[in-house]
Amino acid sequence: MAAFTTRPIIMGTRGVVTSGHYLATAAGFRIMEQGGNAVDAAAAMCFCLNLLEPTSCGIGGEVPLLLYSAKEEKTFAVSGMGWSPQAFTLDWCRENGIDLIPGDGYLPACVPAVVGTWATAITRFGTMSFSQILQPAIELAENGYPMYRRLHDTLCAFLPRYLELYPTTVEVYCPGGRVPEVGEVFKNPDFANALKAMCRAESGSAAKGRIAGIEAARDAFYCGDIAERIVQFISDNPVEDASGVAHKGLLSQRDMADWQAEIEEPASLQYRDLEVHKCPSWTQGPTFLQQLSILSNFDLKKMGHNSADYLHTWVEASKLAFADREAYYGDPNFDPAPWDVLLSPEYGSARSEQISERASMEMRPGDVGAGIPTYATRPVGEDNRLSLGLEAGIIKDLGMSHAHVGDTTHLDAMDREGNMVAATPSGGWLGTSPVIKGLGFPLGTRGQMFYLNSERPNALAPHKRPRATLTPTMVTKGGRPYLAFGTPGGDAQDQWTLQFFLNYVEFGMNLQEALDAPTVHSVHFPSSFYPREAYPGRLMVESRIPGKVRDQLKSRGHEVVTRDGWANGKVMAIRYDEDHGTIWGAVSPKGEIGYAIGW
Repeated sequence: MAAFTTRPIIMGTRGVVTSGHYLATAAGFRIMEQGGNAVDAAAAMCFCLNLLEPTSCGIGGEVPLLLYSAKEEKTFAVSGMGWSPQAFTLDWCRENGIDLIPGDGYLPACVPAVVGTWATAITRFGTMSFSQILQPAIELAENGYPMYRRLHDTLCAFLPRYLELYPTTVEVYCPGGRVPEVGEVFKNPDFANALKAMCRAESGSAAKGRIAGIEAARDAFYCGDIAERIVQFISDNPVEDASGVAHKGLLSQRDMADWQAEIEEPASLQYRDLEVHKCPSWTQGPTFLQQLSILSNFDLKKMGHNSADYLHTWVEASKLAFADREAYYGDPNFDPAPWDVLLSPEYGSARSEQISERASMEMRPGDVGAGIPTYATRPVGEDNRLSLGLEAGIIKDLGMSHAHVGDTTHLDAMDREGNMVAATPSGGWLGTSPVIKGLGFPLGTRGQMFYLNSERPNALAPHKRPRATLTPTMVTKGGRPYLAFGTPGGDAQDQWTLQFFLNYVEFGMNLQEALDAPTVHSVHFPSSFYPREAYPGRLMVESRIPGKVRDQLKSRGHEVVTRDGWANGKVMAIRYDEDHGTIWGAVSPKGEIGYAIGW
């Protein structure tokens, strides 16, 4: 055990909650104190995070989640991913010269999924009304919360963009063109009023029962005034995006009204004596399982934690799994993948044999029986243009330097009954789309992750879910709850969380040690974010990895880029200790504001 960890492990017997902001964690704790279960607490934390971390997530974005139902003794995935507009098609892109879906503006906007996802989850698995769950977020929006350093700095960095392109964002977040100071109380009354509109709708149907009330609250968002305001705003206020053209939004009120969250079977893999569960391939989640399947063929413990041998083997397995993501993953309602092959021990073993002593510089998807698809070996933009018959379009920098300017956050919850939730809210962040006037939040840009080649999975199509990077993880043991965890971090999420998991189950670290340990991640494969670049062989390494190890990785052919020692992610986790009847929670100190509470 380490002599020092950055934070204590939080332990309780009644419940433990974690989230990306301590005030959201406090809200989840409050809901449990009021008698809510883990699902109620998780929902409340998410709506608070949408307010508290607006550069990381929002109601206009997404929230894939996994939950374990103690009553049903089963793990479920809930599709917290909205679908694309009916009007946004490959033909539309061809006719309008779009060879890459931009990462900003309205074109990549899908139906906001947060409200509908939690309505679905709490209807079946929760105990409280929507109004009870929304109350902490309403109070924070109305009464305000202290501006913190990271939010302040991000608002300062993007203030010129907001002033030029997103005046409605300035009105809410930088009134008078001034960014609130650190510690200054910031309020968002429009956000509060949007939540209150759902509460009023629920109250009007309360006599029909809890579920009818929740459905009324949901409908107030998707079928009522809120949906109408969203559609009218994006229709009346075209905004320039990275294509260099000002586009109107393509989402319609019918797109909003027809969308529903889905409760699904998770993708699962047996690893040692543990059952590991991920959201299906409308996320990148199964890459976690494929990496585990490949790595199960090596004696990782013998290699030594964060040794050059271990990190080389780990990153080469990651490259293979993510190459399969490019070849086979997409919305399973459109693009069913051969999971019987991809997650089989035989396939994992065969893929492990492709790992050599040198770093691979190639994209190497596996053959699942029909040959290796060539589209997965080409740059995304080139493949799009070949399919559409277009020349390369412009890539206009509108002040974001084409970085992934939003982030993501995470939350976990577990109660004494054994209900457990892991959810990863993201999208709908401030940096890439203007705040909807009168509502206090922007739309998301998740549609940038679609391809434009009709022959490949995850190609753009009407009412299809884009394959998201958002990827919570849940682990059961003997069918009972064991671990729930996740992190922000785009394509790196299933790399950092995998290292945490292996730190815990293979190297015997405690929960906080496993979160504190330094990490690496590969950017070898195409980014899920505009402009979809890949950097073959590049490995991003925290500086706490010893220089000797970094030099050994370079000698094996890796392009090692050293980052700040605490730069990678903000992993958080909950663990159930069934032997003692206790729940453990821990959060990485990265990003400063995440925390766990238990009692």
